[in-house]
Amino acid sequence: MHRERPRVLLIAEAANPEWPSVPLVGWSHAAALRQIVDVHLVTQVRNRRAILDAGLKEDEDFTAIDSEAVARRLWRLVERTRGGANKGWTIAAALSAPSYYYFERLVWKRFGARIKAGEFDVVHRLTPLSPSAPSTLARRCRRAGTPFVVGPLNGGLPWPKEFGDAQTAEREWLSRLRAAHRLLPGYRSTRRDAAAILVGSRTAWNEIPAKYRGKCFYVPENAIDPNRFPPPTPRRSSAPVRLAFVGRLVPLKCVDVAIEAAADFLRAGTMTLDVVGDGPLRPDLERQAEREGVAGAVDFHGNLVHDRVASVLDRSDVLVFPSIREFGGGVVLEAMAMGVAPMVVDYGGPGELATPRTGFLVELGDRAALVARYRELLGRIDRDPSLLDDLRDAAVRRARTLFTWDAKARQVLEIYRWALGERRDRPDFPMPTPDLETAGAAAAS
Repeated sequence: MHRERPRVLLIAEAANPEWPSVPLVGWSHAAALRQIVDVHLVTQVRNRRAILDAGLKEDEDFTAIDSEAVARRLWRLVERTRGGANKGWTIAAALSAPSYYYFERLVWKRFGARIKAGEFDVVHRLTPLSPSAPSTLARRCRRAGTPFVVGPLNGGLPWPKEFGDAQTAEREWLSRLRAAHRLLPGYRSTRRDAAAILVGSRTAWNEIPAKYRGKCFYVPENAIDPNRFPPPTPRRSSAPVRLAFVGRLVPLKCVDVAIEAAADFLRAGTMTLDVVGDGPLRPDLERQAEREGVAGAVDFHGNLVHDRVASVLDRSDVLVFPSIREFGGGVVLEAMAMGVAPMVVDYGGPGELATPRTGFLVELGDRAALVARYRELLGRIDRDPSLLDDLRDAAVRRARTLFTWDAKARQVLEIYRWALGERRDRPDFPMPTPDLETAGAAAAS
C-alpha cells in the first residue's frame, strides 16, 4: 500500500545534535528525513539528553537504548588501547564491534514484534557508517517481510603507501588487516539481505560484491545545513589572498604541507593563512611557521565554536586541505557553501565532493610532490586572484543545491519507494555527483 509518508524505523546508534563527526551526521540526516517521512528514531542512551533538548519526545519520536552495560566497558578498553583521542580509529572500530552487536540485540528485543506486525514500512540502519560494522537486523527484517536499508556506508580507504610514517604516527597499524572485518558475523548477510544499500564513496562501492551492486545507491555521507551557514558575503578576490585550514592537527591532515607550500607567498605578504582546529601537532606546526619566517602571517585559532568557524570561512578565499586519507570531508562542503574554493588531494571523499569547476584537485603523491603541486597552484592564484571568482560562485551553487541535508533526504525517500516496489525504475544518482552545469548539459542532450 502506497503511503505519502512511509513509516520508517531509523536506527542511528550515533545521533547527537551537540557532537561533531558521525553523531552530527546521524542527527542531521535523521532530522531531514523527519520532514518528509514518519520517522521513529532509535539511538543509544548517551544521546538522550541532547535529543530531548532538541525538542523530540521520548517514546513518541525516539527511543534511547541503554547498552551501556557493554558499551561503557568497551569504550574504556578503546581509550586505553588507541593511544590518544585522535589516534587509532581502526582499533576503536574493531574493539567497539561487540558493543554494537549488543545494541542491535536490544533494538530487536524492543521492536522485533512491531516489525513483524508490519508497524514500519522500512527499517533503515543509518549509523554506524563504517562498512566494517555488520547488522544482524538485515536477516531478521527480510524474514519479517520489511525492507531493510543500510547506509550510507563509507570507509575502507587504503593508506597511501607514500605516507607510511603518518600511518604509524596515527597508530593505524590495524588498518593493514582491515579485510578481516569480512569474517565478522553478519557481514555477508547484511549485504545479502538488505533491500537497498546506500554507499558513500567509490571506495565503499568497490567493497560491495558485484552481485549486490544492483541494489546500491551512491549517497555521500556529508551535507550542509544552510541555516547553520549564512549566505557568504559577496566579494571579489584580491591580494592578500586569505587561505584557511579547518580540521584536527594530526599527521594525516598534512597541515605542514600547506604551510611549506604557501611559505613564499606568506613571507611576501600576498597571502595569509588561518589554521582552525587543535591537536597534538600544533606545537610542531607553530615551530615550523617560526622556522619558515611566516609566523606573522599564520594565525592558529585553536578550536572554535561553529559561528566563529563560519566567520573565518566567510572572509577566506581558498581552503587548503592536503589531508591524505579522508573518508567524507564535510569541511570541504562547508567551505564551498561559504564561497571558499577548496584545494584538496584527489583521494577519498574530498576528491568526490569538489570538482574542477568549484576548486582544485591535487594529484596524490609523496610529501615533496604534494608541496610542489600545492605551491604551483598557489602561485597561479598569487599571479591572478581573480581566477578564484568563478570557482567560488560555482562552489556555492554546488554545495547549497546538491549537498544539503534536505536534498539528501529526498534521495533517500526515492530509494525507500524503490525498495517498497512503489517505483519500478531504479533511482540513478551518478558517482561522483556532477556539477549543476554538467548535469544540465547531460539532461539537455
